[in-house]
Amino acid sequence: MTFDLCPFPSFRLRGKGLAMLHVTRGVWGSRVRVWPLLPALLGHTRALSSLAAKMGEYRKMWNPTEPRDWAQQYRERFIPFSKEQLLRLLIKEFHSSPAEKAALEEFVTHVNFCTLFHYHHILAQLQALYDPINPDRDTLDQPSLTDPQRLSNEQEVLRALEPLLAQANFSPLSEDTLAYALVVHHPQDEVQVTINLDQYIYMQFWALGQRVGQMPRKSSVGSKRGFFRSPPAERRYFKRVVLAARTKRGHLVLKSFKDMPLEGLEQLLPELKVRTPTLQRALLNVTLVVSGVVFFVNVGMVVLSDLKMATSLLLLLFTAFMGLRAAKMFGQRRSVQALELAHMLYYRSTSNNSELLSALALRAQDEHTKEALLAHSFLARRPRGARGQPEETCQWLQSEVENWLLAQSGCDVAFNGTRALAHLQALTPSIGMYPPPGFPKLDLLATITSPKAAPPSTDDPL
Repeated sequence: MTFDLCPFPSFRLRGKGLAMLHVTRGVWGSRVRVWPLLPALLGHTRALSSLAAKMGEYRKMWNPTEPRDWAQQYRERFIPFSKEQLLRLLIKEFHSSPAEKAALEEFVTHVNFCTLFHYHHILAQLQALYDPINPDRDTLDQPSLTDPQRLSNEQEVLRALEPLLAQANFSPLSEDTLAYALVVHHPQDEVQVTINLDQYIYMQFWALGQRVGQMPRKSSVGSKRGFFRSPPAERRYFKRVVLAARTKRGHLVLKSFKDMPLEGLEQLLPELKVRTPTLQRALLNVTLVVSGVVFFVNVGMVVLSDLKMATSLLLLLFTAFMGLRAAKMFGQRRSVQALELAHMLYYRSTSNNSELLSALALRAQDEHTKEALLAHSFLARRPRGARGQPEETCQWLQSEVENWLLAQSGCDVAFNGTRALAHLQALTPSIGMYPPPGFPKLDLLATITSPKAAPPSTDDPL
């Protein structure tokens, strides 16, 4: 007997942002010509040159506090509720009767079931595309790729990731925003780093969940150190940040972080160097000069008078001693800062490489479900006489949901009404068919008996 695992005729999710990720892989080991990749490489070079030019513009500004036209550059699209929180809010406000509550819960179950197969298929395609360049692969080694082949595969993975990141409601950070983040350092960030743009082929950031307030305690770096302790300041940070970067001597780095301030994005990049802030360098230099003068007056003059040592030789020895002492002090300070940076990244890192693909697929599925749930609830309460053209319906849905989310969460969210309506239309014809007829039911893992725990058979010769 065979089972049809996809009996729903409307599984083909319509809409520009909902189409399946059709990615094709070339035959393993096929030759990839270098010439078609030259435009891409030149494009990355021009992009980084443009980034360097914008960084120069921000260096000329006096104490910028946010990127230029930040409200237009970044629009929050992330729905700041979990599925369970959103379901409780909608039941409380729109589906208070037992019958309406049961119908809404059945609808959510149906949406979860439908989207499961869709995003599982997307994840399988992404993992197959990413496997040849996965640095954390635990299977047998495969033939090594040339650098042009690897770069081509990386570009295919990034292109396939864009629709998934868009459905997960991540917003790409613009080049101007990245230039601001690489130049501006927050006063309370004692750990500062510097990068060399010439070492990178490309870098891209996506973010969601913008917040303005005090940073979470474990995500703060260097807040307990220093002579002048100030209370934690309100900062602009993101609940999640996704990074895709590639150095000339490395490979594609895919990482996700939490609670990341805007001015600290450069701390996430590979191949960076820790540098001592200007104020700390000044304090260390003042300490060295004062201690050196005291040491020279109390010890140097005694040596000069008692041992009859030449002044030039004494000054030479004193300079060498102070140079070694300065190098040791600055080296120790950089080591402490590097340790603090590693401690911060340990707490902020959430996933990387192949695991990040799974996390993005799950987040995209959650956002898909939440958008369909909001569209279902709000369209059900719209007066029948008010229904007009699809464009008018999408605009009405977008306005109503954005106002409701602002009232419930205080967050200004840009809701995609067109995409949410497409989600709902793709699911409506198959409602009430969960679970599908003939769907196989697998045994629970708890009922599987381990061979070691199984009782010995009576026919066992031992």
